[in-house]
Amino acid sequence: MDTTTDTTSVGAAHLPSVHEPRNDGMPLDMAWVRSVQANTSAIERRCATLPGRRSIKKEHQAAWLARAVSCIDLTTLAGDDTEGRVRRLCAKARQPVSPGILSALGLEGLTVGAVCVYHDMIAPAVEALEGSGIPVAAVSTGFPAGLSPFHLRIAEIGESVAAGAREIDIVISRRHVLQGDWQALYDEVAEMRAACGEAHMKAILATGELGTLRNVARASLVAMMAGADFIKTSTGKESVNATLPVTLVMIRAIREYEARTGIKVGYKPAGGISKAKDALMYLALMKEELGDRWLSPDLFRFGASSLLGDIERQLEHHVTGAYSASWRHAMG
Repeated sequence: MDTTTDTTSVGAAHLPSVHEPRNDGMPLDMAWVRSVQANTSAIERRCATLPGRRSIKKEHQAAWLARAVSCIDLTTLAGDDTEGRVRRLCAKARQPVSPGILSALGLEGLTVGAVCVYHDMIAPAVEALEGSGIPVAAVSTGFPAGLSPFHLRIAEIGESVAAGAREIDIVISRRHVLQGDWQALYDEVAEMRAACGEAHMKAILATGELGTLRNVARASLVAMMAGADFIKTSTGKESVNATLPVTLVMIRAIREYEARTGIKVGYKPAGGISKAKDALMYLALMKEELGDRWLSPDLFRFGASSLLGDIERQLEHHVTGAYSASWRHAMG
């Protein structure tokens, strides 16, 4: 893998400007869905080799970490969220790395990809991000369990779009996957996609609760057929969240979907990605499996809250030669 990245292009292309046609979906193709398999042992072997083969150093590492920053959905999904906390998070989204470090790297203007909040926090987030170009993403549809009445889940999407959310992270009903009811899953996601209107929809599969990698692969494909603009691993609330094997399965489903339809669908790993070195592994896997086009925020996001702090520490070390204390890189 070529680990070079043009750092001069990162700052100019840091915002999630959409260059690809949206995924309008397609009719449910059950023959295709049933044909999808997953060789768990081979998938795990492939992922196990990645850390040992991909070592990115010095200026190349700094460039990759800056790209990771541009792909972060900076997230707060706590029951004690306040408007003040959200505004501080939005300030961090606008200026994710200290100005001195960005100036030294030649990356002035770098921002994160989006800010992700609950519905009640959309308004303060939209206000705090006005003029920045950073979109607000809202979790919706009874997040995280997705077990509220269906008509209320659809209504919640509409309320969040009306409040100013430009991206909606929906959750699927896991039971449809576990019972193999692919028509029900397709119909559910398609109706949610319609409710999103112009807002982009990320379909959260909650992969840690789907049982098998084959289920993950089939659910990924059905969600894309139903019109998901992104497929996302987790809510961050499950006991098992994003992993490299799940990522490999999902991005290969994306690759196959593009090969058959010509439509590029985005990918978002979420939950448990808190270290800069982990972010590098995910970026490397995306580059190897899908290519450079998926290293941009309109097609790739990290769902994270603490990841940014560790990346900022690594970038400061690159510039100064010294590590700072983690408390110096608070999210708000």
